[in-house]
Amino acid sequence: MKTIPAVTAVFVLCLSACAPESGSGSQEAQDDRPNVLLIMADDMGYTDIGSFGAEIETPNIDALAERGVRFSNFHTSVSCSPTRSMLMSGTDNHIAGLGNMHELLTPAQEGKPGYEGHLNQRVVTLAEALSAGGYHTYMAGKWHLGDELEHLPHARGFERSFSMLQGGASHWSDMYGLQAATQPVAKYSMDGEELTELPGDFYSSRSYADFLMDAIRANRGDGVPFLAYFAPTAAHDPIHVPEPWLSKYRGQYDDGYEALKAKRIDGAKRQGLVSASAPAPAQHPESRRWDSLSAEEQAWESRAMEAYAGLVNNMDYHVGRIIDFLKDIGEYDNTIIIFTSDNGPNPWTSEEYPSNAGTEWYASFDNSIDNIGHPGSFVGYGRGWAEASAGPLDYFKMTVGEGGIRTPLIVVGPGVEGPRQIDSFAYVWDIMPTLLELAGVEHLEEFEGRSVEPMRGRSLTGVLAGSQPGAYAEDTLIGGEMGTGKWMRRGDYKAVLVAVPYGPGEWRLYDTAADPGETTDLSSEYPEILEELLAAWQEYAEDVGVVPSE
Repeated sequence: MKTIPAVTAVFVLCLSACAPESGSGSQEAQDDRPNVLLIMADDMGYTDIGSFGAEIETPNIDALAERGVRFSNFHTSVSCSPTRSMLMSGTDNHIAGLGNMHELLTPAQEGKPGYEGHLNQRVVTLAEALSAGGYHTYMAGKWHLGDELEHLPHARGFERSFSMLQGGASHWSDMYGLQAATQPVAKYSMDGEELTELPGDFYSSRSYADFLMDAIRANRGDGVPFLAYFAPTAAHDPIHVPEPWLSKYRGQYDDGYEALKAKRIDGAKRQGLVSASAPAPAQHPESRRWDSLSAEEQAWESRAMEAYAGLVNNMDYHVGRIIDFLKDIGEYDNTIIIFTSDNGPNPWTSEEYPSNAGTEWYASFDNSIDNIGHPGSFVGYGRGWAEASAGPLDYFKMTVGEGGIRTPLIVVGPGVEGPRQIDSFAYVWDIMPTLLELAGVEHLEEFEGRSVEPMRGRSLTGVLAGSQPGAYAEDTLIGGEMGTGKWMRRGDYKAVLVAVPYGPGEWRLYDTAADPGETTDLSSEYPEILEELLAAWQEYAEDVGVVPSE
């Protein structure tokens, strides 16, 4: 393990040792294949950026949407690591090793194939495939696909990496983790070695952006294209943000989360992301109404949302820095840029994480209203604001409701005909096959002497180019699962079981085009469709090896 007094100091020491042979010396010919900037935000709601209906200022991400292709119907898993396993493998999370989050594995699942709790050896990663295909591969930000040395980004194809390895952490240098009992201190690594200390001036989005730009700059001009994976921990709690973003949204959320949700729904409709006639989902029955809160409670809640908005705004600023950097070095026009989030907004307050409430560790934080967003605070914005972040969608992270698994997707760059909006279904496992095709790299059937599972995702290159309306036919059956939440869809029809305690724990049927908020159960009207989708889900579960949590 090592300590880094500053990210740049270690970077300078590693320039010669960490650069691959393909990037050293002079190239005989320039490789004109496109670069890739892959951006995955953390726990960001469907309507948390301006181009998806938000009042939060995100001009750099919105500029990508104005130039490229915006997907209104893109889906992920319900939480961080299952989604990221599909992003990195192009296949189902149960095959890639994250059938459930490592932190949530039950005794029935532990040790079972597909439930290793890290990215397993049955898959080849996007970084491994592109590296073998002649690309530089860089990563900065959240990994969450294994925190042992043999599972780190450096071991899975990234030649340079600076990563927070677990589910979430402080955005400052103090390295606080999320849970008192199991993760009081977060784990970080750089280039395959665990770190024991972060620079005193560390701030997550800025420091990750700095590292990524330095890694690209080190090999600039060698003629080799690159994959740059930027995975900021924003907007995951604890909500931390520096000035001027911390104070920028003062007073903007004093009307409460029900009022914000109504504004976000209107914003999404104005953007054409959902039908103008789509009914609004009801407030979750366990959410407290804003007018039932005391004045002190309202002030605290408003401040938490103000800081959250600043956190998203700040992330956009650092996305803009990377984009400006690519323009400065002449690589912007030859870079495919993808922006998305790993799941919907987080409904938990930080105290609701397992083992936190009542502990000396959690009591050490100062969560007074004046300290929200500052070092030493540990605040999540909770269910009311999470529902608002989901806008016209129901539910939130950790559920298979649309608000938990539908996120923004924006793609711009070579091979992308824009500006356009795509309303057809797309899934996170489609990103890897899309990028491999655009890069002219074949998926490997064998890698380092082991067999590799084929990708299940479908290339979106035809959709991006405008020659194909969607990657999935109307009769395609596709589904997912985590914990006890389950979904299966055919076209716009979705059978879904939102597990307790958030949902009813029973199968229901919705038309997600007309009713993205899943307000009207169609089970009794179309029992034959529900029956078909339930049978398809059972086939899916057997195919990918779903192991029930109990």
